[in-house]
Amino acid sequence: MPATAKRAGASGPKKAYLVLYNAASAIAWSVVFGRVAAVLYTRGAPLVPLVVNDFARNIQTVAIMEILHALTGVVPAPVFTTAMQVASRLLLVWGISFPFPALNSDIFYSSMLLAWSTTEIIRYTYFALKQFDAVPGWLHWLRYSAFTILYPIGISSEVKMIFNALLGPAGTLHEYYPLALVVILLSYIPGSVVLFSHMLSQRKKYLSPAKAKKTQ
Repeated sequence: MPATAKRAGASGPKKAYLVLYNAASAIAWSVVFGRVAAVLYTRGAPLVPLVVNDFARNIQTVAIMEILHALTGVVPAPVFTTAMQVASRLLLVWGISFPFPALNSDIFYSSMLLAWSTTEIIRYTYFALKQFDAVPGWLHWLRYSAFTILYPIGISSEVKMIFNALLGPAGTLHEYYPLALVVILLSYIPGSVVLFSHMLSQRKKYLSPAKAKKTQ
């Protein structure tokens, strides 16, 4: 999860770091969204990789920090679900997109990045503003509701990208790579349930009538 203090309004170096990390991440993902959306609309999916491949890969790789934040207690995020989400995305950018660049011309590559970037823009902006107790109500609602649309789009796009690699060039990387991808695809069944259930529980916790009344 993005970096946020255990309580809004943290002070000192920790607050400065959290604000900088979240704000920079929100801006970086806004660049990804802008590039993908603009090229997809004006030129089509096949040209999207030309303007975003390396940048998106690098930004997503930085997300390894999310696991470190959870492990060290910088944020109150669950280590297991954080690691699951980061690992699945790293698989896509380094295990699918990087070795098989031809697959990135697929519309599902673009839809995957649009889902990821929209999610991260909302989430990182939320946590940056939370350090100042300045989260507007609409952003709070989006933070715990947008996933109901974005998560299915993102995960279905991820599965399609892996499936394309499995049916296509995976065997050229290593003879056992297709088998590894089959195992990974099967892991998406319980993994997606775990992650979506976690997000639903978070939504119930933070958007419940009692919580909303308390924050008014």
